[in-house]
Amino acid sequence: MHCIRHVTQDLIWVGGNDRQHPLFEATHPVPRGMSFNAYLLLDEKTVLMDTVDRAVQTQFFENLDYALAGRKLDYVFVHHMEPDHAATLGDVMLRHPEATIVCNGKILNMIRQFHCTDPKTVHLVNEGDTIPTGRHSFTFVNAPMVHWPEVMVSYDSTDKILFSADAFGTFGALNGVLFADEVDFDRDWLDDARRYYTNIVGKYGPQVQALLKKAAGLDIQMICPLHGPVWRKDLGYIVDKYAKWAAYEPEVQGVLIAFASVYGGTETAANILACRLAEMGIPVEMYDVSVTHYSYVLSDAFKYSHIVFASTTYNNGIFVTMENLLHDIAHHALKNRTVALIQNGSWAPASGKLMTEILSGMKNMEILEAPITLKSALAPGQDQELEALAKALAASVKGESLEEEPQPSAQEDKPKGFICKICGFVYESDTLPDDFVCPICRRPASDFEPVT
Repeated sequence: MHCIRHVTQDLIWVGGNDRQHPLFEATHPVPRGMSFNAYLLLDEKTVLMDTVDRAVQTQFFENLDYALAGRKLDYVFVHHMEPDHAATLGDVMLRHPEATIVCNGKILNMIRQFHCTDPKTVHLVNEGDTIPTGRHSFTFVNAPMVHWPEVMVSYDSTDKILFSADAFGTFGALNGVLFADEVDFDRDWLDDARRYYTNIVGKYGPQVQALLKKAAGLDIQMICPLHGPVWRKDLGYIVDKYAKWAAYEPEVQGVLIAFASVYGGTETAANILACRLAEMGIPVEMYDVSVTHYSYVLSDAFKYSHIVFASTTYNNGIFVTMENLLHDIAHHALKNRTVALIQNGSWAPASGKLMTEILSGMKNMEILEAPITLKSALAPGQDQELEALAKALAASVKGESLEEEPQPSAQEDKPKGFICKICGFVYESDTLPDDFVCPICRRPASDFEPVT
């Protein structure tokens, strides 16, 4: 049985929704499911805009057969060859050998790669080429690396519709709705839209900006993406979001705290910092990166202006989930953020230095102050360090200068003792003899550090 919706009088949504597969692209959780959009135009010529993932192929072909109502299929516009949109293209070519495949040269090569065949009839298009279908006329625009190299979009100059491929898409099944104005998008869909963009397209900000620049020259009244709702109202809302994300500009002046804690010491510090920030009126979001999938943390890293990474040291390195997150953030080319660090290590804290090395390879990532160092857990008086960090973060978020705290005297800076980095034995003295040996683990003086 068919399940379709009209986009316009002669444009029909013939896609499907998948709620059974827990992951998209075998990695991103999609607890709200996933939509796979395809559109059929019924003009003098019939035009199918892309196909779908195999997960919804039965529904798709029932929809397509019903919508065609016995008419032949004249054109298939292939905007993007990723299998979630083109896995069923080979079946379409078998079912409709009369259809002309409209694509660019790179798409044709990928058709050969994925389907091991040549379409019976192909119409290759380049940037700016047009195809009339009767009442409608389509212009084609290349959109390389948004987010594959072959991607193109098409523009219907009659109804002023942009068929945007993966651009302006979102995670989530449609649940009967089709248009973004049928839902509270900001409340119910924005987080999924951001998570989709940042994880799928986020690395390619300059390429997205190039597409937005091209789109700005078109009179667009509707956007039909390959995932998620169709936009027919308030297009400036989603375009503005894309412009910010593509420019790596934060949406919220606030603090994201991402922590990796094994036995709770690091988490406690993160919680205290969050409390101090909240008391100062600063928006805060927190994630335990060992529990929360990295795609959610990456999304909020794009959302917030400031990020705190707090990690224990593990095997002389960064705790594995935090290390993976940092590499993923770097891989997605995030920049223009202010960062603070908290490191933990019971005998040899190293995560702060290693996190700094990863962050230093990213563009315009300002590290605010030196890392706060924990030894297993917060020591007496370290709450003052967290208070100072909270004040520094709050001032930075608000764009204010931080009032300088009175500096301690030289007398106050003298060591109050020396602690063994191996076993934790404390030698209570202002000085440590060069020939001193730890009475517990027998390590030399070089393995001690001052306790102030």
